[in-house]
Amino acid sequence: MTSLWDRAFGVVRRPRVTFATIVTAPTWVSALVTTTIVTFVCSAGFLLSPVGQQALVDQWERTAVAFGQTVDDATYDRMDARVARPGVRLAYATATTLATGPAATLALAMLLRVVLNRTTGRQRSLREVLAVVSHAGFVLALRQIVATPVDYVRESITSPTTLVQFFSMLDETSPVARVLGAIDLLVVWWLVVLAVGLSVLYPRSARRLTLVFAGAYLIVALLAALTMAASGGVA
Repeated sequence: MTSLWDRAFGVVRRPRVTFATIVTAPTWVSALVTTTIVTFVCSAGFLLSPVGQQALVDQWERTAVAFGQTVDDATYDRMDARVARPGVRLAYATATTLATGPAATLALAMLLRVVLNRTTGRQRSLREVLAVVSHAGFVLALRQIVATPVDYVRESITSPTTLVQFFSMLDETSPVARVLGAIDLLVVWWLVVLAVGLSVLYPRSARRLTLVFAGAYLIVALLAALTMAASGGVA
């Protein structure tokens, strides 16, 4: 199993077997480049559409209000005028893609290598950890492919795969809704796949790693909700 397609398909369907093959000849550049391109094309394609343009303005407004800022008509008009420029939307797509793709992958791989090398006593190279993290990113790329057409139909840039989508009866300004809105089911899937890959690379239980990652993810979601509540946000 050496082709990029086989590795991408295998990570989704049979992660343990696929990662067992990947770690024998660790490679990460092709996987990271592919997932970055997929994410950028989906993001830019959506944002450059009229629907995406309006969705981005609305997202900026909601984010500002959620952190306690006042968005009056004049402020909204300035946001709208700024987003109306295609270059701004393209720059936004580029920045978010690079931040959530290559930058986040490298930072996460470095952190995981330091922590797991120290706690397991097994020394793995950055290249090996990068191979696992980069290939797990195929799940996040799939998330982007699934979310983009749904976002277009919903005319929204918010993720359609968060837990809050199943609790529409909740007040979206409530702490519970904010926490549920920060928990994305496909991100949880990515955490499981990442845990499986790292369990192949290190002598650790995939279940235990999944619980650790899920716990950290929940803490981040709680902190985000508390930050918005403390800032006085109402959306």
